[in-house]
Amino acid sequence: MAAKAEPIAAVDLALGALAKYERPDLEGRLRQARERLLADHVRVLVAGEFKKGKSMLVNGLVGAPVCPVLDDLSTAVPTVVRYAETPTVTLVRVLDGDIAERNTVPLDDIARYATEQGNPGNRERLSQIEIGLPRAVLASGLVLVDTPGVGGLNSVQAAATASTLPAADAVLLVSDASQEYTAPELEFLRQAVAVCPNVACVLTKTDMYPEWRTIAELDRGHLRRAGIDAQLFTVSSTMRWHALLAETDELRAELAADSGYAPLVGYLRKGVVGKADELARRSTVHDVLAVTDQVIASLRTEQAAQENPESVQQVIRKLSEAEKRATALKERSARWQQTLTDGVADLNADIDYDLRDRLREIVRDAEEVIQNGGDPTRTWDQFTAWVEQSTAAAGSANYVWATQRARYLANRVADHFDEERTHLLPALRIEPSDSLRSVRGMTLKDNETWTVGRRLLTGLRGGYSGMLMFGMLGTLVGFTMFNPISIGAALLMGKKTIGDERRRIVQKRQADAKTVLRRYIDDVTFHVAKDSRDMLRGVQRVLRDHFTQTAEQMKRSLQESLKAAEASVKSTKAERDARLSEIGAELSRLEAVQVHVKTLLPPGTGARAA
Repeated sequence: MAAKAEPIAAVDLALGALAKYERPDLEGRLRQARERLLADHVRVLVAGEFKKGKSMLVNGLVGAPVCPVLDDLSTAVPTVVRYAETPTVTLVRVLDGDIAERNTVPLDDIARYATEQGNPGNRERLSQIEIGLPRAVLASGLVLVDTPGVGGLNSVQAAATASTLPAADAVLLVSDASQEYTAPELEFLRQAVAVCPNVACVLTKTDMYPEWRTIAELDRGHLRRAGIDAQLFTVSSTMRWHALLAETDELRAELAADSGYAPLVGYLRKGVVGKADELARRSTVHDVLAVTDQVIASLRTEQAAQENPESVQQVIRKLSEAEKRATALKERSARWQQTLTDGVADLNADIDYDLRDRLREIVRDAEEVIQNGGDPTRTWDQFTAWVEQSTAAAGSANYVWATQRARYLANRVADHFDEERTHLLPALRIEPSDSLRSVRGMTLKDNETWTVGRRLLTGLRGGYSGMLMFGMLGTLVGFTMFNPISIGAALLMGKKTIGDERRRIVQKRQADAKTVLRRYIDDVTFHVAKDSRDMLRGVQRVLRDHFTQTAEQMKRSLQESLKAAEASVKSTKAERDARLSEIGAELSRLEAVQVHVKTLLPPGTGARAA
């Protein structure tokens, strides 16, 4: 929080200067900026395939064994590591109605809840585990998220991880030096780069594989050919841990250099946290300047009217016209309102079409597999795993695409409202989608088991009919009821009846499997589409409230200026002179606040670029 002390002090200074003007709207904007600074954090997602060294990487970054690491342990629940004054572990469960239940547990119980072995299949129904540590690397607001390992970045877990990308400030893709990048890893990186401002790659276990330099060069080549702009860091978590435990400073420095952690930590501090801090400072400078500019403009208008009473009517006319324009910005007929409303409606339709189109392709392929694959009960586990993986990937891709389109819409709305759209856009922190957690699994009930006893009974029924029919015909030509022809017919009819019954059962199972598939796809469509619509409604509310509030502030400032100009007409010369002296002092005080807040930006940076 030390990095936020200066911006917070600047906001407090502006609040003090603004107190006498009775502008709760402008004070509210500054208080929101202060709350943003206090609550702001930088969320770094650590993702990768199963057993690539993600947990060890997190442990090495924070210098403590917070994430369980053993050959027979794997992460089952996202583990969020953030700063705290004292070490704490909190289990977070999301109950019905999105209500979060939080329980504190001892540090020694982390493995019991965070690993697949202690919490198989996440039977505890945890959404995440939060670990607080008093570490300097976390004190600046850095939050590390150790995601569950996946058996491949085209798996269900990987799709779920991809859906959290819009909520991340940075992504570290972890891969070890045993092999070069795979196609799913590169596809994951493409998704990450599209929605996340900071993406980097980490190659782990360099101490275990002598050819790690070759693998690193091959990975860099893959990144170049794929057009992915991401740095690649090579590290050894084992060497990092030995460095932390070294007894002498010389040995510690040598091992730390060999571990390769220094460049990665530098990237996180300067490239990720540093950029976030710079963005927070720019946002603070912009808010303070925008608020003080409105008060200064009102004071300068009043100053001009007091100095030159003859021009008051002209000033009043201009202010009235400006007030009408500000009022028009609040109306539903304003262009930005129309763009926002129409854009959200169009985006809802496009997102729904995109999701249904993706899922319809999955249904076509799945029904073809069911139709041509024989008895679906024999391969149901593999089939459901493939369907769940495909739908998770489709839902994740749809949500990521919806996020991109929502941010594009935000820029279009700001374009209509003001030319300086980057100065006006609020922070759109889009929460990750967890919609697939609510979807019930695919269960195929087999009410007609094809047992040996049932086969015998079916064969006897068919054989009896054949024997009876051909036996009766044989008696007409002098044969007995039981003769070679009737017995042969009985065997053939019994075999045919067994085959027909088997085909009937398989066809019924295929029809049931298709019904279960369509029901599952309907559930996925319902939940994923609802999440996307909720996200868009949230974006719409944020943009609507932000721009409406800005328009109201502009209108209020113009009304104050207009009131001051009208009052100046009735003032005596002595009153005008006294008021001009007060205005001069107030302008000096507000301008001093602006000069101070501009010092938050690096030298040579234009304050208005904030």
